[in-house]
This record gives sequence, structure tokens and C-alpha cells, in this order.
Amino acid sequence: MLRKLFRAFRNAFRGIKEAFIEQSFRILFVVALFVTFCLFYFPFESLERAVLVLVVVLVLSLELINSQIERILDILRPDYNEEVRKMKDISAGAVLTASIGAVILAVIIILPYILLLLERISFF
Repeated sequence: MLRKLFRAFRNAFRGIKEAFIEQSFRILFVVALFVTFCLFYFPFESLERAVLVLVVVLVLSLELINSQIERILDILRPDYNEEVRKMKDISAGAVLTASIGAVILAVIIILPYILLLLERISFF
């Protein structure tokens, strides 16, 4: 049983590694690293931390699903197909929607801490 669990985790991490081929995933991962840094640097409230973690996980997960959908569709329909394009666009739209929401939440939660930090070090 433990061996199966280990194999499942290994496969999942291999899938995440595979996603790094996608430029969009790498960009989102760098943003996630920035948010992670902010989580350790700024004294966020517990709820703020939870919201930021959930949003980062949501966006990265949606990007993984989007990449999976695109690859499946590329295998099923390697030639151009208008319906396949629409499906890919809808999938990408889900990532974009979550990303816009994440940016709005980041502005609401992180920006005040950054502005306070800049004020303390006399940039303003």
C-alpha cells in the first residue's frame, strides 16, 4: 500500500515536471514563488495567508488541467478543427479568469504590505 502511494506521488511530481515545458506554467510558477516569498516576509493574517495559498493552488491547478486538455485534443485531432480551438480557448479562459481574480486578490492583500514597506524605507 505504501509502495502504491509512493508511486502515485512520483507520477504526480513527474506530471508537474512535464508541465514546466509550458511557458505559461513556468511564468505562473515564478509568480507563485513571489507570493510564497511574500507569505514568509509579510505578517499576513491567517485568513489572508489561506486565501493567497488557495488562489495560487487554484491557478496552478487550472493551468495543469488546461495543459492536459490541450495535449489530449492535440492527440485526438492533430489537424486544425474549429471546435477543438473553441475547447482550447474555453480551457484557457478558465485559467485567465482565475488569474485575473488572483491578481485582484493580490492587489487587495499584498499591495498594502508592499506600500508600507516602501514607505518605511523612504521610497515615497
